[in-house]
Amino acid sequence: MSQQETVSDRFALAREHVTPLQAASGLAFGAAIAFALVFVQEPLVHDAMHNFRHAAGIACH
Repeated sequence: MSQQETVSDRFALAREHVTPLQAASGLAFGAAIAFALVFVQEPLVHDAMHNFRHAAGIACH
């Protein structure tokens, strides 16, 4: 490959291969995960998600 792949190239590739249903499903899943991470405050669940965020490399404090 003579040219470096850019972010724009990846977006173009995704537009060609991802269906609207797949995109909507991904966004819905992401929204559900974000809601759970932000609003779930039951201590056991909150601690488990907190540990998951750290394991995933997300700085949350």
